[in-house]
Amino acid sequence: KNYLWISKIHGYRGKGIMKLKVSKRFKKLLEVSEDKKIETIEEAIKKVKKNCTTKFDESIDVSFNLNTKQKKDEVTLRTLVNLPNGNGKKIKVAVLCEDSKIQEAKDGGADLTGSDILVNDIIAGKINFDKLVATPAMMSKMGKLGKILGPKGLMPNPKLGTVTNNIKSIIKALKSGQIEIKNDKDGNVGASIGKKSFSDIKIKENYSSILETILKEKPSGIKGNFILSAFLTSTMGISYKLKLGK
Repeated sequence: KNYLWISKIHGYRGKGIMKLKVSKRFKKLLEVSEDKKIETIEEAIKKVKKNCTTKFDESIDVSFNLNTKQKKDEVTLRTLVNLPNGNGKKIKVAVLCEDSKIQEAKDGGADLTGSDILVNDIIAGKINFDKLVATPAMMSKMGKLGKILGPKGLMPNPKLGTVTNNIKSIIKALKSGQIEIKNDKDGNVGASIGKKSFSDIKIKENYSSILETILKEKPSGIKGNFILSAFLTSTMGISYKLKLGK
């Protein structure tokens, strides 16, 4: 009685099925949402927030499934989204820079700064940050860090603005709500767009920003819809399929 098929959770699309033991709290959520239908973003926000029955401020998350499977090449989406209201998460930013720029980085709000000492800390496994910014002059030191930072998605990237001499600007952007989105091998893109404590309007504004960004990134060679489906959920809640288009 306290088990359910995992395929019911968060729009799970994997092969096969698996049984998962669930709490009484989560079981009640499934019962009240048994007849879920496609929702507008406004209605989905209300229902997801109503289902946030834990004691902490749950994150509100959106996931998209994109049409990335093409006959010749597989499409890869990787870009930046500026959430107008942030997502409620505190981001720790480290800056790898010349000694002459350390004070500038600190004044800009960097949580960690340094050059050789920071490089050695990373090599030693001391990765106490969420984002790493590097100045162009420091890129020669990044070669030895690639195998460490690459798998964690922390390598600075000029195309994403994290390799720059404009340190203060990128730190401000990262801390005020700029996030990176990219699809996995199955075309899924996920992001946190707020907290339960956010107003409905702020969550909707953040959702609209990420939706518009994805649609603008649609490759010209893709026929039909680029976004196949979208779901809204919370950290400990269940998902609601969103209505796309008019």
